[in-house]
Amino acid sequence: MSKEQGLQDAHVKIGTKQTIRMVELGFAAEVYVAEDADQRLTSNIIALCNKQGVKVTLVDTMKNLGVACGIEVGAAMAAIVKQ
Repeated sequence: MSKEQGLQDAHVKIGTKQTIRMVELGFAAEVYVAEDADQRLTSNIIALCNKQGVKVTLVDTMKNLGVACGIEVGAAMAAIVKQ
């Protein structure tokens, strides 16, 4: 999780709706997806990222992704926004 620690410093959009929007608009540089999140959501975002050429990084749990993003709740996915 050392790389994810940098998520707190990067411009990040957290959550399913915001992540999907960033990918669709072409603003996502990289997407982090929690492996324990709902498979219907994660399979859609992974397919969308593959189509758009966005790198996907899997994180073991929603709780760990939330912590990496600097929030106190779990997160299914998060996108790093291109600067």
